[in-house]
Amino acid sequence: MLFGILFCVFGLAFGLAIYTKLKNLPVHRAMREISELIYETCKTYLITQGKFLLLLEAFIAVVIVLYFGVLLHYEAARVIIILAFSMVGIMGSFGVAWFGIRVNTFANSRTAFAGLRGKPFPIYHIPLEAGMSIGMMLISVELLMMLFILLFIPGDYAGPCFIGFAIGESLGAAALRIAGGIFTKIADIGSDLMKIVFKIKEDDARNPGVIADCTGDNAGDSVGPSADGFETYGVTGVALITFILLGVKNADPAVQSTIQVQLLVWIFVMRIAMLVASAAAYFLNDFISKARFAAADKMNFEAPLTSLVWITSLVSIAMTYAISSVIIPVLNGDASQWWKLSTIISCGTLAGAIIPELVKVFTSTESRHVKEVVSSAEEGGASLGILSGFVAGNFSAYYIGLAMVLLMSISYLVSLQGLSGLMIAAPVFAFGLVAFGFLGMGPVTIAVDSYGPVTDNAQSVYELSLIETIPNIKQELKKDFNIDVNFERAKELLEENDGAGNTFKATAKPVLIGTAVVGATTMIFSIIMALTNGITQNVDKLSLLHAPFFLGLVTGGAMIYWFTGASTQAVTTGAYRAVEFIKANIKLEGVEKASVEDSKKVVAICTKYAQKGMLNIFIAVFFGTLSFAFVEPFFFIGYLISIAIFGLYQAIFMANAGGAWDNAKKIVEVEMKQKGTPLHDATVVGDTVGDPFKDTSSVALNPVIKFTTLFGLLAVELAVQLTAETGGNLTHILAAAFFLVSFFFVYRSFYGMRIKGSE
Repeated sequence: MLFGILFCVFGLAFGLAIYTKLKNLPVHRAMREISELIYETCKTYLITQGKFLLLLEAFIAVVIVLYFGVLLHYEAARVIIILAFSMVGIMGSFGVAWFGIRVNTFANSRTAFAGLRGKPFPIYHIPLEAGMSIGMMLISVELLMMLFILLFIPGDYAGPCFIGFAIGESLGAAALRIAGGIFTKIADIGSDLMKIVFKIKEDDARNPGVIADCTGDNAGDSVGPSADGFETYGVTGVALITFILLGVKNADPAVQSTIQVQLLVWIFVMRIAMLVASAAAYFLNDFISKARFAAADKMNFEAPLTSLVWITSLVSIAMTYAISSVIIPVLNGDASQWWKLSTIISCGTLAGAIIPELVKVFTSTESRHVKEVVSSAEEGGASLGILSGFVAGNFSAYYIGLAMVLLMSISYLVSLQGLSGLMIAAPVFAFGLVAFGFLGMGPVTIAVDSYGPVTDNAQSVYELSLIETIPNIKQELKKDFNIDVNFERAKELLEENDGAGNTFKATAKPVLIGTAVVGATTMIFSIIMALTNGITQNVDKLSLLHAPFFLGLVTGGAMIYWFTGASTQAVTTGAYRAVEFIKANIKLEGVEKASVEDSKKVVAICTKYAQKGMLNIFIAVFFGTLSFAFVEPFFFIGYLISIAIFGLYQAIFMANAGGAWDNAKKIVEVEMKQKGTPLHDATVVGDTVGDPFKDTSSVALNPVIKFTTLFGLLAVELAVQLTAETGGNLTHILAAAFFLVSFFFVYRSFYGMRIKGSE
């Protein structure tokens, strides 16, 4: 496994090499200045978020100290190490998010400049390179940290350090995803509505909301997915490690240890192999796409992205079987388990390719559902357009849900073929491996997701640079860069590419939420193992006949719907304040662009409401988790299962409805060329409804589910220990007290965030 560290270093080198290449690409100074301004505002936002994360870490630290220090009586040094690894987890999420923003703000201006050449291939290739740089860096850092814990931390420390690390990265991802999602949609709605109010163009330089919108594209669509992907990869790994240590049983302790070691080594070798598979698939796809499109005057921007996903999936599957046959040729005397385990992982790897195809059916600019949104809006305005988007979202949840059930069912059937001889509850391990397979394409999933914010920003950078108005610009471009520029052609290509970016941003969301839910299943099983003493006691309480378990199932749905409302309320109030400020301060006569000071004030409004919304949500979730864990352990199990299932369908519905509305607007702008018409206004309204759907509430459900499950592992153990030492009364009193705190912030997430008077 030490060789794995070497591969991680290669992955880091790959990411840094592309970073350097992007930085050195040619760009006009006017565009570079705008991208640097966007980066500076992003940097200010991230520093503010970093301070906020330290405040949230204090809450987690108290529980870690109480559980490990007070109840388990760990010595101070061990508790400090666990706390340190929770900080490492937070810094990991924060660090990859920062790297993602830096790469994307290099790539946005370089993509905009590449558009001036009038060829489609470079403006596809630059955003994809940026995405691969982030994806390879992210997965390599995550894997490096986990290998470090496994290889260099003493065995009796490693388990708690994994849990501390996973909780830290989960906290970081939840905060950055939720706050980023709120920030970006406040800015996006505030900027978009000005198109209707003042009849100005997209990304008009005179609109002080546009810089905030560009910052938000990175805060929500780059920071969020980077931190989320980092955390998803780690938490799924921790879930599988925990299962292997708790679930693998054998009468002979030596045999049990051997099987556990074999499976642990296999898991990590597979992760390293999938990193290699992603890089190999990227280079293969790059060779094919260059041959097809490098000299083309027109290309379907979605085609090479689709082929990249499928090539990665097929290469990963081939490597899974080949390497498994070498690493685990025999498990507990059975020479067939290697291909059975490989088949289970491959179900997840296939899901990583099939689910994006299903998402495209509902969100692509070529989709019949998206065209239906446009047709509805043509005749019935925003109202019918919005209803058609709801239809797309609902249908998508049906098809994607059934696809996940089918692939998980195959993994379940394969797990029945002898895997139960190795472990308790083999199907649960199989579900964890499906989530693992989902993530096998991690670098590519992150790459196609990061493609979107770069293409979106590239359009904005082009408009904000005012490059068309610079004196003698055509001669300058010819002299300095040998470009015979056609500005209309450049704008058309950038807009068309943004549609592909919207589609592939949408494809990554159900993949990440799918891993959250399937991975949470494995972590919930770890909690069940602890509560039932290895499935030997209290198994009857995991039943609808046990009232607390059923009540927990009902409670989870309530929390998911509250969360959706609270995150959207933060966007609504923040957008109201942003619109209020922009309307009062926008100057359309006698100026070429908005003042930097006004732009920074809009960024400040977005940051303020993102943090207010995030604080209410985090404290409500934190104390809600403690409260429900303290009510009754099996009530809590029901609650965790419920938030996973409700969250899955709510997230898929919202993400794909939002994607359909977004690309319906893109069809009107690019294909129908009807900007400024009533139809365009109707689709803009649909898009502003879809904004918090797809980029705030849906995407944030993923880290919320994982954070609740991981933190719940500690919370329920804390409750059980406390009950054993003091009896049930104190536990229930604390449950009530925690619930009151949680309920206060639930109440505050609406009544404290309502739109009141002028500020």
